[in-house]
Amino acid sequence: MTDVPHPINLFEYEQLARANLSKMAFDYYTSGAWDEITLRDNRVAFEQIKLRPRMLVDVSHINLSTSVLGKPLQLPLLIAPMAFQCLAHPEGELATAMAAALSGVGMVLSTMSTKSLEEVAEVGSKFPTSLQWFQLYIHKDKGLTRSLVERANAAGYQALCLTVDAPVLGQRERDRRNEFALPQNLQLANLSTTPGLEIYHEKGESGLFTYFSQQLNPAVTWEDLAWLQSLSPLPLVIKGILRGDDAVRAVESGAKAIVVSNHGGRQLDGAIASLNALAEIVTAVDGRVEVLLDGGIRRGTDIFKALAIGAKAVLIGRPILWGLAVGGQTGVSHVISLLRDELNVAMALSGCPQLQDIDATFLQLQH
Repeated sequence: MTDVPHPINLFEYEQLARANLSKMAFDYYTSGAWDEITLRDNRVAFEQIKLRPRMLVDVSHINLSTSVLGKPLQLPLLIAPMAFQCLAHPEGELATAMAAALSGVGMVLSTMSTKSLEEVAEVGSKFPTSLQWFQLYIHKDKGLTRSLVERANAAGYQALCLTVDAPVLGQRERDRRNEFALPQNLQLANLSTTPGLEIYHEKGESGLFTYFSQQLNPAVTWEDLAWLQSLSPLPLVIKGILRGDDAVRAVESGAKAIVVSNHGGRQLDGAIASLNALAEIVTAVDGRVEVLLDGGIRRGTDIFKALAIGAKAVLIGRPILWGLAVGGQTGVSHVISLLRDELNVAMALSGCPQLQDIDATFLQLQH
């Protein structure tokens, strides 16, 4: 860790991370699309829900353990797929994977990682119960997409997490202003053997925006999911759903889990907050698949609220990067431990010794 005061919450980690990152890297991690309305709304949505605690319950023992797609977790948390983690720390995704495994939480590795999927899987392989999924973007080159799926399956990933909310990249104006590009010492580790697949400097534009427009396939539809599932036996998780009818379509198309997400407010600005979409989707799938929530989690009480609405677990993104930037693997582990401790206290003070005790009766929506 650095020589600054020990951070005691995720917001303090963000402030410390700013000093450890270049402006381009910090802006890339923290920014949302256009006016960043959805980015802000992801937090506001949690703040607008209040808790109704139950008293005189024996909470001398709190159990945070659960499972997702049959894999045990020590708390209902996965690390969201995030690109370019070596911008935050030289060990990047390897440090994150080790912290996740040691902490008993899941990790979803981005297609756009700066450590290869094989290297990250090797970290997870040291822990028999570790949960690792591979996040997939479908490229125009179907052979490349097939190769990524086959490699993920061979490396031991337990699910494919298909991101469906990025047929094109949202306009992130801070990246455009900074002319975002990867430093020369970093590369797209999963794509490094394919010529031309790099994040170049682009005059007046984000290099990532250019990459998406040139390489990713905006023509993907529900019909393509059958082809994707034919490539491996890995269960399919659909990430980026914000509507009940899309959730039902995902189930009908073979998805085994759904991640309710607006891509951290980085895609369609003005889109509904993830938390505000959750109840409709939980109702629509009616227990047929597990539902997870991504976007805006900063406190243990946020996890509690998401579970009360019906999420099986949550994904957390940016705070993991702040921990990585401040203290590498140790910083990521500490961010996770802060959330674990906060969720423990929130459950005790609400009268919920088990995750299964958490339901909508503990919530009051503000009008």
